Amino acid sequence: MIKVGITGGIGSGKSTITNFFRLIGIPIYQSDIRAKQLTQTDTTIINGLKKIIAPDIYDASGMLDRKRMASIIFSNEELRQKVNALIHPAVRQDFRQWAAQCTQAPYVVCEAAIMIESGSYADMDKIILVNAPTQQRIERTMLRDKLSQQQVINRIESQMPTEQLMPYATYIVSTDDQHFILPQLISIDTELKKHATI
Repeated sequence: MIKVGITGGIGSGKSTITNFFRLIGIPIYQSDIRAKQLTQTDTTIINGLKKIIAPDIYDASGMLDRKRMASIIFSNEELRQKVNALIHPAVRQDFRQWAAQCTQAPYVVCEAAIMIESGSYADMDKIILVNAPTQQRIERTMLRDKLSQQQVINRIESQMPTEQLMPYATYIVSTDDQHFILPQLISIDTELKKHATI
């Protein structure tokens, strides 16, 4: 079972790339979505967030105040690292259990925004890095998440620069206005399936 990681900075186009693999029938694990689910169900994470951030970060109905948490951790590097150290190991373990059940697929895909920083890249056989110019990333994220330009810049600056991610990449997919995306992905899929049958 080949495990393929898809990563890239906020607004780079990871979801678009991931959707291609979903459409061709490849099992997809979306780390960010699964992490959100685990923050609602994993008691170790719930208790940890209450301790790290604030006892009332979960409301009376047990829902995590995500906007408040984001505003706190994106402006406090120490807290952000503590939250990541709490959530990332749980997500990595969850991915391993999920991947072990995908026995019929030629390969599986794991999408994660901070795959390199979290260390989860070590669980992958191949890494696809999604890359786009910074200004495009800012515009996409402002439109998608209804954030101000400064809020998006803060999030970009909190992530590892793309240049530092490149040495980890098996493949780099460009989602700018200069390259067609589909031929890049078809080529990667063909190569991965060839490796899966060897």
